Amino acid sequence: MRRLPIALVCALSLGAALLSAPPPAAAAEKKPSRKEVKAQEEAIKKLPEKYRAWLEQVAVIISDEERAAFIALEKDYQRDAFIQEFWAARDPFPETARNELRDRFEERMNEARSIFEVLDDRRAELFLTNGPPADRIVSRCTALLQPLEVWYYRRSEIAQFEFFLVFYKHWGAGKFRLWEPSEGLDALFQHGEEPNIRKIADGCIDGDKLAAGIGWVYQQGMFGYATILQKIERPPDPPKGEWVATFKSYSTDLAQGTPTFPAKLAVDYPGRHQARTVVQGVVTVPVAEAAAVQLGEHRSYNFVLTGEVLQEGKLFESFRYKFDFPADEVAGDELPMIFERTLRPGDYTMTLKLEDLNGKRFFREERPLAVPQMAKDLPPPPPADAESARLLAEANAAITTGERTIQLVEPPGDLHTGMLRFETLTTGPGIEKVTFELDGKPVLTKRKPPYSVELDLGSLPRTHELAAVAFDGGGQEVARDAMTLNAGDHRFAVELVEPRGGRNYAQSLRAAAEVQVPEGKAVERVEFYLDETLVATLYQPPFAQPILLPEGNPLAYVRAVAYLADGATTEDTVFVNAPDYLDELDIEFVELYTTVVDRQGRPVEGLTQKDFTVVEDGVKQEVARFETVADRPIHAAVLLDVSASMEPEIQSAQGAALRFFEKTVRPKDRAALVTFNDRPALAAKFTNEQKTLAAALAGLKAERGTSLYDSLIFALYYFNGVRGQKAAIVLSDGKDESSRFAFDDALEYARRAGVTVYAIGLGADVDRKKLVRLSEETGGRAFFLQSAAELDGIYATIQRELRSQYLVAYQSTNTTGEGFRTVEVKLARGLEAKTMRGYYP
Repeated sequence: MRRLPIALVCALSLGAALLSAPPPAAAAEKKPSRKEVKAQEEAIKKLPEKYRAWLEQVAVIISDEERAAFIALEKDYQRDAFIQEFWAARDPFPETARNELRDRFEERMNEARSIFEVLDDRRAELFLTNGPPADRIVSRCTALLQPLEVWYYRRSEIAQFEFFLVFYKHWGAGKFRLWEPSEGLDALFQHGEEPNIRKIADGCIDGDKLAAGIGWVYQQGMFGYATILQKIERPPDPPKGEWVATFKSYSTDLAQGTPTFPAKLAVDYPGRHQARTVVQGVVTVPVAEAAAVQLGEHRSYNFVLTGEVLQEGKLFESFRYKFDFPADEVAGDELPMIFERTLRPGDYTMTLKLEDLNGKRFFREERPLAVPQMAKDLPPPPPADAESARLLAEANAAITTGERTIQLVEPPGDLHTGMLRFETLTTGPGIEKVTFELDGKPVLTKRKPPYSVELDLGSLPRTHELAAVAFDGGGQEVARDAMTLNAGDHRFAVELVEPRGGRNYAQSLRAAAEVQVPEGKAVERVEFYLDETLVATLYQPPFAQPILLPEGNPLAYVRAVAYLADGATTEDTVFVNAPDYLDELDIEFVELYTTVVDRQGRPVEGLTQKDFTVVEDGVKQEVARFETVADRPIHAAVLLDVSASMEPEIQSAQGAALRFFEKTVRPKDRAALVTFNDRPALAAKFTNEQKTLAAALAGLKAERGTSLYDSLIFALYYFNGVRGQKAAIVLSDGKDESSRFAFDDALEYARRAGVTVYAIGLGADVDRKKLVRLSEETGGRAFFLQSAAELDGIYATIQRELRSQYLVAYQSTNTTGEGFRTVEVKLARGLEAKTMRGYYP
């Protein structure tokens, strides 16, 4: 008796294992009904050919929600914008110029077309979702079998196990279809032939392979193979978030019968910036037509303005603003809503939709725009609305033409230390002098080009603010540029470049903000406040907003608050109409992430604010904020020594680090991996993707010497700009051999960084005293062990401490001095508080 092929025997064993696996969780997305599917099919037939073709191309990855939203669109420019957003939502690396996923998908789609000719073929569909098979056997056994193919996967892009697929043509005609055990073996054989797998193995070219695949599928049975198909037919998960809902909200369409209210729109061109013209719109709503909402003692009017600008029938840009009016501060009988865009001269169509959030009514207007070319020496065209122009005159006077500019040229490299020269680039006439400011203080004024400065930034990479300010012959500021040195990739900051502090404004001012965003993040919105009244919310750049001032020229402040999608915020404030004697005081809380342990070193939970006493430089401080941080996001970096002496322990260290990541990193957390020998390397940037962290740990090679202090400074620098709970876990088996920085440099930098350092010394050749001091000065702990096999317990201890900390915050009573300030957190006898020993203001 002939034995079954080995591949088939292995496949049968695998099939049994798969049959015992639990079925995948049901999809959360609601499937469309038959009636909805039929309606969609009819709607698709009415689409232009290019959009029908696109739906066919993305059929295997588009979600039901996305398909329904696309079909519901009525205009081609909206469909084009939807396609752009569809791919942008799936871009795995939005910070790069290309969309890697789209490129890969389109390459595979072209490959599928070249092989299968069409995409609405089961082979093409599974090729697109699973990738090419490890082996594809095309049957040449036409006398015995229907046209047939067997595909073999060791694993696919969406299924991490071995499986076979069998495709055939039913009755030898039509398109290929996927064969399932419920159809029976006779569906694969020519009419009149006995359905027998052995006949395939004995009588066909590549018969063993064909028989193995068919036998494997048949052995799964109807229900077992259905379970497998649920896994391999599953398209990639749709993008996280609500991009489809967001896209819909930016539409200016109104359904028939939507209730409306009256408003008027005035459009002016008050200035220009470089080659673009500033387009300023004012939508005015009668107070009598607006609906107010009452929440407690607060009563307000609230609107959302959505706009689309089309050029030559294509969407040029879309924008969105939110306006809030406290009812008790409304003067007059109209509510003015001001917005600005910058457009190149030319013809456009602008459509606006204003929604009264409280009255659920809308105003919509579509208007052609003939955006003029603003001449350098001529005034802007007459305003469409004289009263608005009068009120906004001061705000519009701050619009810069962009002719005279100054730009600081950032020196090469990431860590800027020592003596460095900074050059500038200037454009336009009339710049008579340039003043350089470092951390807000003038350091040099140059009265003729080249406008450059040499600065000593010290031996450690500290954060500095450098500004270059250009003045004309009358001493008026005409241009400014600023940069943050040694900010890192995670800095999130907003700066109000208008209005200028200390100036006086009577009727209006222009608020303009520049936002520095962490790598890989995007601004969700920027809010502008006059005092504590929210004036406008902008959802896209340019972040500039004219603001009307109350009568009487009162002291006021403008505040800009920027938000990221994850809820992180940053803000900047500028005082206007202030007397000369008013000094601005930058108030910041000192935040102490504190671990409390008992005499046995075990974390203590359940404490309250009254249990804590904070002393700074011997002076008791008042605790202003207190909370437990078990669920607060953590940023943790593991520093892994890969010097030559780590060779015997590297595999154990890799496994322990991976298990630490797996147990510690939750969806809101981020972890990074820094490897080091005689130089540091960022192996994985901050992420919560376990695959990325595991890939960074794979394939490490132990070689060369140990540069511990340089690597610690490198890692702490990488934390620059990160807010909240931060920890660096350093694993090394030796003393520092080749660092450019000394231990004292690393210690001082650790003090400034605000990162808790946990040091793990492996073996006898470590400098215990220095590792202990680094850890204790930053609120961490030092551990010493003989073998990397003990690392799991150490990592578990660190993980418990990070999840059982307290946040104790206070505002220092010390308003003078810039030196190191010592901090001590005291508790009842028998408990020890571990936190940073001090900080630099």
